[in-house]
Amino acid sequence: MRVTVVLFTADLRLRDNPVLGAALRAAERVVPLFVIDSGIARAGFVTPARAAFLADCLADLDEGLRARGGRLVVRAGDVVGETCRVAAETGATEVHLASGASGYAQRREERLRSALAADGRALRVHDAVTTAVAPGVLAPSGKDHYAVFTPYHRRWSAERLRPVSPAPRRVELPRVRSLPLPGPGDLARGPAPAGLPKGGESEGRRRLAAWLRSGLSGYAAAHDDLAADATSRLSPYLRFGCLSPVEVISRARRAAQAGAGAEAFVRQLAWRDFHHQVLAAVPEAAHHDYRTRHDRWRTDPDELAAWRAGMTGYPVVDAAMRQLAHEGWMHNRARMLVASFLTKTLYHDWREGAGHFEGLLVDADVADNRLNWQWVAGTGNDTRPHRVLNPLVQARRFDPRGEYVRRWVPELAALPGAAVHTPWRLDGPERAALRYPAPVVDLTEGLARFRRARELD
Repeated sequence: MRVTVVLFTADLRLRDNPVLGAALRAAERVVPLFVIDSGIARAGFVTPARAAFLADCLADLDEGLRARGGRLVVRAGDVVGETCRVAAETGATEVHLASGASGYAQRREERLRSALAADGRALRVHDAVTTAVAPGVLAPSGKDHYAVFTPYHRRWSAERLRPVSPAPRRVELPRVRSLPLPGPGDLARGPAPAGLPKGGESEGRRRLAAWLRSGLSGYAAAHDDLAADATSRLSPYLRFGCLSPVEVISRARRAAQAGAGAEAFVRQLAWRDFHHQVLAAVPEAAHHDYRTRHDRWRTDPDELAAWRAGMTGYPVVDAAMRQLAHEGWMHNRARMLVASFLTKTLYHDWREGAGHFEGLLVDADVADNRLNWQWVAGTGNDTRPHRVLNPLVQARRFDPRGEYVRRWVPELAALPGAAVHTPWRLDGPERAALRYPAPVVDLTEGLARFRRARELD
């Protein structure tokens, strides 16, 4: 009997998985393989939040495979070496893999193709698995990617997506050894955030169904409301591939009653694809300015520590940073706000912020995280690179009653209404009783410093 290997990476699902589907069509027996990749661990990208979520994902994937007669095969070490060993042990003729956008994913693919070919085996790489539209499919004339979102979105919206495929009915394995399924502690040291959601395809599909039923229709009006928490919270499930972006978009578009909500929600998924196509074309943008502004970033360890700890003295910024520490997640509007505060009000390197996010976010993805940070810092794809998000203006617009701040900054919970956003205006004894810090910088001073640094004056 012919044997193929499915190397799961960021596509940890059974439903609408073209990689698994193609492998099953190509052979009577399939090895569903996940390698605990030592290269990713060495790079420091395995964190307690993502380790806990990943362990849930793998357990759920294994359960789904066992219900179909199979199981998940787990190995650990160099992903190329372990995949080649499994292929040799089982006599597999092909390995199937989802394409990736990052430089690491591209190098992994090249190494794996070369190693398999040397052994007389083939690598089959599948697009539109982790994104709805594959990087490189859409590009302006004479260029390899879109550098501006609006024209990309126009082309992306008109693109016909591939059909959504069902989960397989049966998966038959050859004899092959496997390590036990890993627990969170086997993948990373340290406790996961207390408010971390449960991972896995089953949980992702449950949340998607609930979102389409009761959240999508109001998304356009409420998605920036910090206190309302009216976003889908599906980003971790998309990041680990528990949900297919093609299926999510297709189901959102079919929800005709959602109207503007569906349109606004799908636009966010287009942003996700946009950043993946930028990174696929320019992998070095993960570490270097996409469009340099020749910044000479400030270095102030105390300011950076205050920002990380949620102790800047600006309540809406601190609320967001504390939400991140507790949940391993942050509202998208809050992400932009705290990123602008670090890179433009404090004028610190965007890489410092991106690294901190990657240490805590369960949904941290190189393309989305790094390129969104660059977008806010003005070194990326933003067509208004010097805009500064004033935290007081943002608070008045998106947390007008102060509910979001009171939820995450309990020392300010007794302050009424919008007064919670400006505790420094209280008189001395009342302010001292709060045990909350003074602002790390005056906003006017921070803006003037930024404008001087960018030579805008």
